[in-house]
Amino acid sequence: MIKYSGILLILLFTSGSFSQSVYAPLNSDYYNLIDRIDVKDNSGTVFSSVKPYLRIDIAMLATAVSKDTLIHLSRVDKRNLDYLREDNWEWCRGKDSVKSRKPLLGGLYRKNNAFFAIDNKDFLLQINPVAYFSYGKDMPQSGQTTTTYINTRGFELRGLIDNKIGFYTFLTDNQAAFPEYVNTRINSSGVIPGVSSGVIPGENFWQRFKTNGYDFYTANGYIDFKITKHISTQFGQDKNFMGDGYRSLMLSDFSSNYLFWKVDTKIGRLEYVNLFAQMTADPSSNSGGTLGDVFYPRKYMALHYLNLKVSGKFTLGLFESETFGNTDSLHNRGFDPTYLNPVIFYNAVENGLGAPDKDHIGINWKWNFLHHFSLYGTILLDEFNISELRAGTGWWGNKQAGQLGLKYIDVLGIPNLDIQLEGNAVPPYTYETYSFSKVTNYSYFANYSNYGQPLADPNGANFYEGIGILRYQPFYRFSFTGKLIYTIIGLDPPPGDAPLNYGSNVMLPNTTHVNEYGNYITQGVKTTIMYGSFTASCQLAHNMFIDLTAIIRQENSAGKNQTFNQPVSNTYYNSSENIFSVSFRWNIAQRLQEF
Repeated sequence: MIKYSGILLILLFTSGSFSQSVYAPLNSDYYNLIDRIDVKDNSGTVFSSVKPYLRIDIAMLATAVSKDTLIHLSRVDKRNLDYLREDNWEWCRGKDSVKSRKPLLGGLYRKNNAFFAIDNKDFLLQINPVAYFSYGKDMPQSGQTTTTYINTRGFELRGLIDNKIGFYTFLTDNQAAFPEYVNTRINSSGVIPGVSSGVIPGENFWQRFKTNGYDFYTANGYIDFKITKHISTQFGQDKNFMGDGYRSLMLSDFSSNYLFWKVDTKIGRLEYVNLFAQMTADPSSNSGGTLGDVFYPRKYMALHYLNLKVSGKFTLGLFESETFGNTDSLHNRGFDPTYLNPVIFYNAVENGLGAPDKDHIGINWKWNFLHHFSLYGTILLDEFNISELRAGTGWWGNKQAGQLGLKYIDVLGIPNLDIQLEGNAVPPYTYETYSFSKVTNYSYFANYSNYGQPLADPNGANFYEGIGILRYQPFYRFSFTGKLIYTIIGLDPPPGDAPLNYGSNVMLPNTTHVNEYGNYITQGVKTTIMYGSFTASCQLAHNMFIDLTAIIRQENSAGKNQTFNQPVSNTYYNSSENIFSVSFRWNIAQRLQEF
């Protein structure tokens, strides 16, 4: 993909005098504040299903709230608007709420809540420290209580040049010890049964730290600029999220950072996104199951997303993606330039190339109504055969996933009390692809994953999932969040039993499916996972938080292979944990491991 980046340089020097901005990092708590405004105001200012948002769009939303809406906003709502304006101060100059607060610790945050800032006509630079210190206890039902911790230090840098070019860098050094269920995920995430690929959810390369800890860097950065008044482009290393749900069936931020080029066109009520990415195929495939100093095989993704605001209340989106990689034993296929076409149906391109690449298409929609509700959903098609569907025989190749969710803002008239309910259903073998004789393990290159991690829901496939989230912010500085995630998933038998593919692991080739017919969601080793959490947060200063968190997680297996009614070992499938932690965060989102 790098050889095509010269296009970006040409565009860079031909861009006109259009104001540009950087993006606000993905953060579910932060973005929830924006979603609340979008539901209550119905202004249609942001395209909520494409994240992250440009800071200039957030500032516009926070300053353009109608007078009718302002009358019905609570005191906390109005202070949250001030917070959003303060956090995006470069686009809110002159607003009364954007002003220097009292100096912190005798001198920090002297200007516009920035630790260090340069702000003049031609150049803007803001540098903030990043810190995350957490200490906790993991108390599994069977086993010894262990200590969990996070030790993160780094910095965040953002800026503008000539009001045309934006740039952003985030870099942290991390040491962490995770709860038992996270360690189990890391140790079982490889394609090779019984061999770990060593993948920390959301991260990539790591080294062992002390006895049970991990040492790793988190780094992302990009440049972005306006090509025309309505077209902006971004090039760098980061994550993206598409959809209006808490989970995404199209593209989530669960996997590690990846290199991408995004072109975002916004004209009135229309948004059209082109995303071209270079990712990493399964890292264990070249290293015998352990991470090391090897060049991991590359894979690629091309994605289109068309977003239309039918009205200020109703939005409809059309999605398609293509994942592909090496198609011969020499591994000499790079990013296929045919997929760079910004306006074409990818399935037609794939067929024309004669390539065994993997495509997905989908529909996403959202309806805001009564200034308190938002109903949203997604339908994703992996493969579809109408005659097999009508026959109702459970053919393995019919894979249609769905999401349905509801947000209720200010429940029963209680200010700043919100509920979100969401259901997801993903059939077995969704996101998997097949291998063929010319390339060993071609499924690594075309399946819907990055660095051995799903690009959509963390559960992969073959599951039902119900999510309930309760958020309450009684005062500006204090917020409380409770989450309950209940999952029923059909897993493959653990190492030591018969190696069978029931469709939950997106990394496996779908050519190894167990049954041609009679497939159903949760087939295999039926496992229920209950994840409950409660977090109390206090914002001490701008983007500086103290969190108290309690997590209860239980995982229980049916104890047998449902299809063949054979017993399986329960080593990996039965657990119960209680986790308690206290955290200090500064300019960084909570590290969520909700699976």
